Amino acid sequence: MDELMKEDIRKACEVMNKGGVILYPTDTIWGIGCDATNEEAVKRVYEIKKRADNKAMLVLVDNAVKVDFYVDDAPEVAFDLIELTTKPLTIIYEGAKNLAPNLVGEDGSIGIRVTSEPFSNQLCYRFRKAIVSTSANVSGEPSPATFADISEEIKQAVDYIVQSRRKEKSSSKPSGIIRLGKGGQVKVIRE
Repeated sequence: MDELMKEDIRKACEVMNKGGVILYPTDTIWGIGCDATNEEAVKRVYEIKKRADNKAMLVLVDNAVKVDFYVDDAPEVAFDLIELTTKPLTIIYEGAKNLAPNLVGEDGSIGIRVTSEPFSNQLCYRFRKAIVSTSANVSGEPSPATFADISEEIKQAVDYIVQSRRKEKSSSKPSGIIRLGKGGQVKVIRE
């Protein structure tokens, strides 16, 4: 990890530890993020996105082991899916725990993605808690494909904008989404 990335991650963690909101690159598209355990920070993300807080947002973690800390009873199949997937995959689990209550779906579910992309993985690792990840746009507007596509309104609303990966031109796609239910029930929501 180069010095710029180290410093960037240190600053982003410092901001999130104080309840701040960041703009950062993920394994899919640029995201708005905060400490997923801080109810006030999560509330700010909803405000920035102008989104109803009954629309759950997902969280990123750096390792599949962390899923058990945020989900009551993660089905075994989840770990097989995480291990076998070749592209970013968000899994929606029932029985969310240890997260800000306003982050969890009305049905008690939470979407979690294990990120392997170097920047977001190291950010999650260093922060040591789940990080909210929601597209860097106002709700209802198109998701920005690159940093250059993010609106000034979003950039002005956050407390810290990560320096890393801003110049990348290739556009990324949102993750696949699978919902896991009781008894190993698997429902593909987005491929």
